[in-house]
Amino acid sequence: MSPVVLDASSALTWCFEDEASEAGDLLFRRVQDHGAVVPPLWHLEIGNIVLSAERRRRLTQTEVEAYLDLLKQLRIDTDAAPPERARADTLHLAREHTLSVYDASYLDLAMRRRLPLATLDTALQRAARAVGVDLIEL
Repeated sequence: MSPVVLDASSALTWCFEDEASEAGDLLFRRVQDHGAVVPPLWHLEIGNIVLSAERRRRLTQTEVEAYLDLLKQLRIDTDAAPPERARADTLHLAREHTLSVYDASYLDLAMRRRLPLATLDTALQRAARAVGVDLIEL
């Protein structure tokens, strides 16, 4: 099995109890065993979401720290494509598929690496299908 491109929505199924699922657990095991690749933006997205959840008292600071420690233990590699190249490609994909540039960065990464994409975002799933990127069903 290959690594996967992991978007923030799919990784957050491991953080929030109400978003947990059997498919999310299978994805976790796959990332443990085979790794994942993320765009640099992923780290900021994860941080922003868990901080927002902490501020809304959905998570405690201890739970945020435990989740971030869990992520550190996984084989998650950050893509090192030059920003200029990624910006041009993601802008094109965002326009073509009516995505945010942020979401298009996951699609671009999956296309370049020829890896499946794990996401809960329906617009991103639709775009992935349109360009022939395999999806990890969650």
